[in-house]
Amino acid sequence: MQTEQGDLVQKAKAGEFDVIVHGCNCFCQMGAGIAKTIKQVFPAAYQADLTTVAGDRTKLGTYSIAQVDVPGRVLVIVNGYTQYQWRGSGLKADYAAIRQVFRAVKQAYAGRRIGYPALGAGLAGGDWSLIAAIIDEELAGEEHVFVQWRK
Repeated sequence: MQTEQGDLVQKAKAGEFDVIVHGCNCFCQMGAGIAKTIKQVFPAAYQADLTTVAGDRTKLGTYSIAQVDVPGRVLVIVNGYTQYQWRGSGLKADYAAIRQVFRAVKQAYAGRRIGYPALGAGLAGGDWSLIAAIIDEELAGEEHVFVQWRK
């Protein structure tokens, strides 16, 4: 896993990635964290989320996608359903769902430059060291970058 400091959304807009992956709940909210920023900057990602059934637990481990134009290429935004609920305290990240999302991302986007935030480790309360290990396993052999938030 490569690590870079910065703003994943700005890096994606600048054409640094072919695919970005972020975590979503299963209720079509995208109301906080990086999901909210993605919803604002790339409304097509939110529209893709809205095509799924709100509150459907079977979405865990799956994803929806949006394709948006950025300078010189098409960026794929993966809305990974990595947590069921967003309300309350405690762990909301689902480690098995995170594994399934990244396994599917590798199958669909092998050979492309993939970027992601500390998915599941912020508002979802997950342990980044566990999540990072899952991502490393599932994206083995791929060029993938963890963008650690920094303004």
